Amino acid sequence: MAKRATSPPPKAQSAAKKTKTAASPKKKAAKANLPVVRPAAKRPKKLRNAAVAESAANFPIVGVGASAGGLEAFQLLFNNMPPDTGMAFVLVQHLDPTRKSILVELIRRYTRMKVVEVEDGMKVTPDTVFVIPPNSYMATLNGKLHLFEPPAPTGHRMPIDFFFRSLAEDQKERAICVVLSGTGTEGTLGLRAVKGEGGMCMVQEPESAKYDGMPRSAISTGMVDYILPPDKMPRQLAAYVEHAFGPGRRKRVIRLPHAPDLLEKIFIAVRTRTGHDFSDYKRSAVLRRIQRRLAVHQLDNLKDYLSYVQNNPQESETLFREFLIGVTNFFRDPDAFEVLKNPLTSLLKKRGSGQPVRIWVPGCATGEEAYSIAMILREVMDKLKKNFAVQIFATDISATAVETARRAMYLGNISIDVPPERLKRFFVMEDNSYRVSKDIRDMIVFAVQDVTKDPPFSKIDLISCRNLLIYFEQELQKKVLWRFHYSLIQEGLLFLGGSESVDGLVNVFPAVDRKSKIFRHSYSPSRRVMIEFEVPPVIGVARSSREEAPAQVVEKISYREWVEKTMLENYSPAGVIVDEKSDIVYVHGRTGKYLEPASGQFRGNVVDMAREGLKLELAHAMRKAASEGNEVRCAGLRVKTNGVQQLINLVVKRIEEPPPMKGLLMVVFEDLRPETTEEEGGKTGAALRGRGRKRIQELEHELRSTREYLQTTIEELESSNEELKSTNEELQSSNEELQSTNEELETSKEELQSLNEELVTVNAELQQKIDELSEASGDMANLLASTGIGTIFLDINFNIRRFTPTIKKIINLIPTDVGRPVSHIASNLNYGDLVEDAENVLNTLVPKEAQVKAKDGKWHLMRIMPYRTLDDVIDGIVVTFTDITALKEMEQAAQCGREMSEAIVNTVHEPLLVLDEDLRVISANHWFYRSFQVTAKETEGKRLYDLGNRQWDIPALRDLLEKILPKKTVVEDFRVEHEFETIGKRVMLVNARCLEISPEFPQMILMALEDISEKKSNAASE
Repeated sequence: MAKRATSPPPKAQSAAKKTKTAASPKKKAAKANLPVVRPAAKRPKKLRNAAVAESAANFPIVGVGASAGGLEAFQLLFNNMPPDTGMAFVLVQHLDPTRKSILVELIRRYTRMKVVEVEDGMKVTPDTVFVIPPNSYMATLNGKLHLFEPPAPTGHRMPIDFFFRSLAEDQKERAICVVLSGTGTEGTLGLRAVKGEGGMCMVQEPESAKYDGMPRSAISTGMVDYILPPDKMPRQLAAYVEHAFGPGRRKRVIRLPHAPDLLEKIFIAVRTRTGHDFSDYKRSAVLRRIQRRLAVHQLDNLKDYLSYVQNNPQESETLFREFLIGVTNFFRDPDAFEVLKNPLTSLLKKRGSGQPVRIWVPGCATGEEAYSIAMILREVMDKLKKNFAVQIFATDISATAVETARRAMYLGNISIDVPPERLKRFFVMEDNSYRVSKDIRDMIVFAVQDVTKDPPFSKIDLISCRNLLIYFEQELQKKVLWRFHYSLIQEGLLFLGGSESVDGLVNVFPAVDRKSKIFRHSYSPSRRVMIEFEVPPVIGVARSSREEAPAQVVEKISYREWVEKTMLENYSPAGVIVDEKSDIVYVHGRTGKYLEPASGQFRGNVVDMAREGLKLELAHAMRKAASEGNEVRCAGLRVKTNGVQQLINLVVKRIEEPPPMKGLLMVVFEDLRPETTEEEGGKTGAALRGRGRKRIQELEHELRSTREYLQTTIEELESSNEELKSTNEELQSSNEELQSTNEELETSKEELQSLNEELVTVNAELQQKIDELSEASGDMANLLASTGIGTIFLDINFNIRRFTPTIKKIINLIPTDVGRPVSHIASNLNYGDLVEDAENVLNTLVPKEAQVKAKDGKWHLMRIMPYRTLDDVIDGIVVTFTDITALKEMEQAAQCGREMSEAIVNTVHEPLLVLDEDLRVISANHWFYRSFQVTAKETEGKRLYDLGNRQWDIPALRDLLEKILPKKTVVEDFRVEHEFETIGKRVMLVNARCLEISPEFPQMILMALEDISEKKSNAASE
């Protein structure tokens, strides 16, 4: 955006003119062609006093946001700011939440205005500077400032965006935001909100900012009114306020004879430049935008502004963007989006899994609303455990906004609007920005469309059009609503903004939830609905001929046009218009004999839809017509339709005039009469030979056409390969340059972050008021006292430097022992090598750890480590004593229990095994080794099935361990028979159970084997 002029406007009136008696409101309104406003003198006295009090509070509030480098920008700004501007200034800066701010004292040095730190509920007054306190968010309501706790105690905070948004909602066109030096992107979302409500935005010139992250991010929106260095801002700010609000700070209203005529001329200038007509938009909204442009350029009337627009064509595009500015963000009005889930769930429950879900989001702006709808739909589908083919058509009049939406990259500030769980699920962090995840992006198709005149989509399940209709006049609103009615299926949903309604159409849009502005499509066959389209309907999913159409298309055409249309429909051949991608954009006549939709997801490509016998010739003819520009005719093609061959001529011609789109082709299908056949009885050999020769000629012609097509294809392929090679070389070169640039950016980013940290942490004014040494000393004393670990610090001569209170129980120390050699102090330890071990650690720099016992019976874990300074210099020894008496007792008890368990296991006269989760042998008792003639070395640590020569790979035992035991946890007397190589056949009863000692300890299996082979043989002998 070009920088604005910074010189103040010339005085529009002399002092004498200012003292003249003002004309009556009635005369002024008559001159300006505006409605009459009754004078305040006719109001009741109480109301007059209230109005005066209200007008006295009507002054602009300037929100100033800054981050790193902001102090310098504040100084330049307020050094040049007059003390009597009649404005209030609210400073929002990133402050350390743990320290007391001295920003108030610093700002007082730069201005003669009153400077205060904000308190909760403080009223805003003019000619005053309000400073946000640390660790706070701030908002304004009815001219009062309110403080809030940050949403999270730590992490990235966005107080600037938070305040700018509240300022826009509270002050509307009186809101002014100023973005100064800072890193990151904060302030951008708040700036959008201010512009959306008609306020003014001013940004520091990036070259003058110490950190240009915030200014550049704000400028990239294209919504900034002025880009200036801080010292030039006061003059321009005063000029804007003076021109926009006047001396009394009342908002100026455009009052000029023939204002409607001038407006129409401005609309014509915008339409000529952009192709879009705003004459049916609400005049109040349009005038607000134009009024702001007058204030920005410091012009006094519409006539001067019209001249400016005519002499500066770029202003038409700027005004076009101003008309389109709207406040948009993710999940705007979150409660309404949550309510939308219920009717959407009901709609999808009735939908078959193979049927697509079609959604239209007109006026999608930069895509936040469309992506919000897609996320809501994904959550509903997950809840229903269904997955539909989703098609979301998101359209907008602005090509720039559509491109932004397609990129799906949004600032990190969106965390204000998007809940953390959705942020984590549906977004990916890329370069400090959030990118919408691929599965959500794949649902949406973005396109440029004017909802007021371009053809609507059809077969739509949900239309989400929020905060767009409020900018239309009533007639245009109704026209657009009828278009929505035509697009929606029966029982389809219409989702409007909080300030919008379907007044006058409640019969066809009954309310589902009136508070959330959710309506349902309703169509009564007895009610005839008339919709006027200025262009043919969009090609989409056609309605079934048996389905009753909810709307009838009526075209306003002349008699001549009607006759020409009738002649074309009845006497001209069928055909289609295709774009440069071979997609059909218009269909004329019945083309079903030549085209049919391809299976799978619908595609409008004419080559894909061509029937048998037509595809190759059609592709070749379209390519030739597009490249050469001549008409291409293919005669005598045989197209197979429903098993019958139809003889046709194919004509392809490039469309030159008029040029609504680039690369349009007209494809015409001309039917030929079927060949006449002779009577069967009259067939002769000559006739048969003639037909045979004709068939051969047709085949030869088809062969030549195929050869030409292949030759053309080969040439195009070779040309494409050469172009691809060249493109590849360029891409490789560009990639190397980008890699180099990326490395430089990474280096710059690191340097910027380092400098930012230094700026935040090292403040000369703050360092004078804080005694870091005493604070650190207090922290150290509390730390040493609260650890509960006996610690003693020795210098390199093993003299005592410092100790904790706990060490007194181990070594007899008193405060006066500091500085004495540790060897002179008696200790309560049964350990006499402390000094010797400390010398070894100091010489080798290898820490020593040992368990020592005190005379009172307690055990301590002693650690001796070198003492390292911040410069990594060895400057002594640190000795710590940690009480491990309880741990030692537990260890001894565990050892006793282990020995007792092993004694019990070895005493049992049954083989016992302990297995881990992977069925590896942890241990076995003596009787197992003896019974099966194996050793512990051959057994422990190996899988049970691998023991010996895999003699334990018994199917019954495998079923027990892998299937039965995991379900029952205890198995008793499980019978197993097996032939072992070393001990012969054995019959065993297996008893097993799962052992779960604790959740942290791995699961084990205890298995006991009882040999009953002899019992079985004795029973058999008896």
